Amino acid sequence: MSFIQEGSTILFQGDSITDVGRNRDDIMNLGMGYPMMVHSWLAAMHPEKKVRIINKGIGGDKTGMLLGRWQEDALDLKPDVISILIGINDTWRRYDSNDPTSVETFESNYRKILEMTRNETDALVVLMEPFVLPVPEDRNTWREDLDPKIQVVRKLAREFGTLFVPLDGIFAAASMLRDPGFWAPDGVHPSNPGHALIARSWLQTMKVL
Repeated sequence: MSFIQEGSTILFQGDSITDVGRNRDDIMNLGMGYPMMVHSWLAAMHPEKKVRIINKGIGGDKTGMLLGRWQEDALDLKPDVISILIGINDTWRRYDSNDPTSVETFESNYRKILEMTRNETDALVVLMEPFVLPVPEDRNTWREDLDPKIQVVRKLAREFGTLFVPLDGIFAAASMLRDPGFWAPDGVHPSNPGHALIARSWLQTMKVL
């Protein structure tokens, strides 16, 4: 049985991986990434559900930035489903800007987001773990920082009883079939096939595919 009900409003939240060039002045504009692909598949396979999809991803966001806009850009929209993909910038900024986010701060920010959501909505929550691929190879050094944050997302998914999409593992498995750069040319931002992989994995988790 699908987790998506007729007439549901689905909100996708996160950073540039979710944003993907959306027009922020048009709430109906979904950008060119996985939220648009999810919308297209749902509309094609289940037009009778009349699902509404909103994309509020903002490129460059870390968990603290997402927390700061959570009321306006999530809770006030009263979605039935909230899907979150956040975390890679909490790692990336350590390496390109000397602006690290500790695991403790990452967990605190993420926990506050989930507590606000639980306390103020009845929304079904989907957590997607952040991921990185070894393109270029120095991305491997990020593992020291990112892996503990991935573990935090997994722990919070268990604790809050959310649905969960293990994207880091999914991309690692896909990279056994085609080179990592095929899925994410810079190790972070997905290619079109990479976005399709996220969309398919999300729809499978929601029991649509």
